[in-house]
Amino acid sequence: MRVMVVEDDEDLRLAVTTELAGAGLTVDQTGAIGAADAALSTGDYDCVVFDRMLPDGDAITYVHRRRQEGWAVPVLFLTARDSLADIVAGFEHGGDDYLVKPFAVAELTARVLTLGRRAGTGRPSVLRHGDLEMDCARRQVRRAGVLLVLTSKEFAVLEYLLTRPEQAVPRTELIEHCWDSSTDPMSNVVDVVVGRLRAKLRKPDLIHTVRGRGYRLAS
Repeated sequence: MRVMVVEDDEDLRLAVTTELAGAGLTVDQTGAIGAADAALSTGDYDCVVFDRMLPDGDAITYVHRRRQEGWAVPVLFLTARDSLADIVAGFEHGGDDYLVKPFAVAELTARVLTLGRRAGTGRPSVLRHGDLEMDCARRQVRRAGVLLVLTSKEFAVLEYLLTRPEQAVPRTELIEHCWDSSTDPMSNVVDVVVGRLRAKLRKPDLIHTVRGRGYRLAS
């Protein structure tokens, strides 16, 4: 899951970003609507956490406009505005959830995970390929019935490949979906993670290198 956090309080933004990343999510973060719009217009996200009152405007206005354009990414509004009218307005203008400050970061993480899963309801919660099985909700992976211990990044890469079996997935696409926007697309981070995955998945190899393209999850 890739998430955007838009919050102008740097300490709070860092706390939220750290918690979400610790839950295995890929997190991009910014403190303004303009910067968020640039990223959301070019990248694919599973959920966006918006503080309402930002230096360049009220996020509710931005989300309302994007919804009218057909934008469907789940949005959680994070705000100190706790009146019933504010909460109702958040939902009426395109919000999918609304969390009032102060809040428990663990609760925010649970809500983001729920929104991300809800957005992907067309995809089964358990992904299978041969003798490989991934339970996305429980974040468990088994091969031939044996439970594997994966890092959050290994899980993210394998999950993305499992949603595209037998397809050649470019390294740049894996970076876009499994790393944050600060990652150099020319780095070898994908190759390193895939190498560790191959070792943990054991023989016979499931992840094949497609010369000049990337990687493919094959039978």
